[in-house]
Amino acid sequence: MTAPGLFRRVRARPGPAIPFSIDGAPAEARAGDLLIGAILLHRRALRRFEFGPGERAGFCLMGACQDCWVDLADGRRLRACTTLVEPGMAVVTGGAGA
Repeated sequence: MTAPGLFRRVRARPGPAIPFSIDGAPAEARAGDLLIGAILLHRRALRRFEFGPGERAGFCLMGACQDCWVDLADGRRLRACTTLVEPGMAVVTGGAGA
């Protein structure tokens, strides 16, 4: 991890590990994890703020506020709070959490 994560698991989650990457760094989630939680277990933010030097970490955590949009290396742009982690996902944050 490049920085302490914002989230911590309260207890171990059963299920297989799902490998993915964040800005090229290997990361791991569990089956059934939403992308927002998986990223914030590894980083303090989801992405950089478009209109200033700050970072964004999501706001409502339920798909309403539009604050959790992230980019994937394959060109997809999706809401991290409503998307399950897929094996091999390559998240591109713009350097948040580095």
